[in-house]
Amino acid sequence: MVGPEIERLIQLLSRLPGLGPRSARRAALRLVERRDTLLIPLSEAMAEAAVRVKTCSVCGNFDTIDPCAICADPRRDAALLCVVEDVAGLWAMERTGCFRGRYAVLGGLLSALDGVGPEDLGIARLVDRATSSEVAEVILATPATVEGQTTAHYIADRLALCGVTVSGLAHGVPVGGELDHLDDGTITAALRARRAF
Repeated sequence: MVGPEIERLIQLLSRLPGLGPRSARRAALRLVERRDTLLIPLSEAMAEAAVRVKTCSVCGNFDTIDPCAICADPRRDAALLCVVEDVAGLWAMERTGCFRGRYAVLGGLLSALDGVGPEDLGIARLVDRATSSEVAEVILATPATVEGQTTAHYIADRLALCGVTVSGLAHGVPVGGELDHLDDGTITAALRARRAF
């Protein structure tokens, strides 16, 4: 029904998160319809990103410089090290504007079923970084999933004798959340993490 070039574009777009085959077809159609204002600038931006974007050798963030702008920023608090699963987690933390420390991107989570072990995530490098004289606290900001909590517990055990404070993000009722819309695990976590008013 369509040429091989458009079919390839649809197939590649359907690999992106949140885009199934139908959404990818709609996106491809929009890109082709707006070739001058969308397709060409997008292809140029993607080509430039493919060449210029690198992985930070310190934290694992994506940037055009190495070390990245966060690691190179002298105003960041080197005593705080926030551990996140991936760059999306780092970007989410940065979006809030409330964390002014530095990061360590794991690049995944421990998963015996998927064959992902500590050596695949560079946890030894994280421990070396955390035991440096600068770091005073490691904040484990892994997801509240089985794999995320397993990873957090493993890292906490590895850091237990390193002389740094290890903390985790609070879990519970989200801002604006209503109790009847929450799952049992979230309500239980909120009850256990309650604090004085």
